[in-house]
Amino acid sequence: MLSAASAKDQDSPTSPAELVRRAVQNEIAANNASGPRFMFKNEKRTSRYSETKLMVETSDATAGLLVAVDGHPLNSAQRQTEEARLENYIRNPEQLNKKHKQEQEDAERTAKIVRALPEAFLYEADGTQPGTSTVGQPGDELIRLKFRPNPNYTPPSHVEQVLTGMRGQLLIDPKENRIAEINGTLEKEVGFGWGILGHLDRGGRFMVQQADIGNHVWELTRIELSFTGKVLFFKRLNIHSSDIFTDFHPVPNTLTFAQGVELLKKQLTHDQSAAVGPAGKQDSIKLQKAQSQTRDQAAETICCDR
Repeated sequence: MLSAASAKDQDSPTSPAELVRRAVQNEIAANNASGPRFMFKNEKRTSRYSETKLMVETSDATAGLLVAVDGHPLNSAQRQTEEARLENYIRNPEQLNKKHKQEQEDAERTAKIVRALPEAFLYEADGTQPGTSTVGQPGDELIRLKFRPNPNYTPPSHVEQVLTGMRGQLLIDPKENRIAEINGTLEKEVGFGWGILGHLDRGGRFMVQQADIGNHVWELTRIELSFTGKVLFFKRLNIHSSDIFTDFHPVPNTLTFAQGVELLKKQLTHDQSAAVGPAGKQDSIKLQKAQSQTRDQAAETICCDR
């Protein structure tokens, strides 16, 4: 009777499982190729370095311009190298097509994981918490769900295999029927490709957050990854990274890669001018004060010498 009641609760219209199904349907529908595109900032941190990129989504592929490493702006030589890297995509359509294909494959893998969420886990309510500007939406109440592996789930491919050993929590915005956060941890070692391709160690963790950036458009705001494991038996896998996405600005859906690169260059120039402007004024004020103090000291000296 208890098992039957639990199954019934999982499938009831207001059940956690139904909330997840609705949210997943919306996520899949929202992440289509005809959706809005944006220019934004990506700040990435790893155990070895940090970097800041200006990114723009185009009809060809996503263009990313590196603008700072470890908190320091690129020097002229580094900037020339970075711009040459992007120009290479423009001059070599086959390279740009390869980049586009890789992005499509990444998107398809992500879609597989998202589609699997309703069946891969068992969910239970775990309270609520308020939405924020980076998780959900301010003013919305997010429903928190705990999840654990569904013992009856059989992953259709090695992509979904990782879900069989994961538990964690999900935040859902029931007003928008969107996933605001998923935070999962591997409770056991998980092999992929039947263990032939490799495995992920127990304790690995990932967190993905997204938010309404305006007009009911949701975008990723944070991704954290922390995994160790092995690939093909001998290559050690060690991933520890955090990506924060901010400053979203809409761009035309017809924007080409070449146009996107030019837009990034203009944005970088604008940002540098904005940063230098106030600093330049401060330096000027400091210089004026120093000159004034020097004149006063000189006058004092003349006075005393007399």
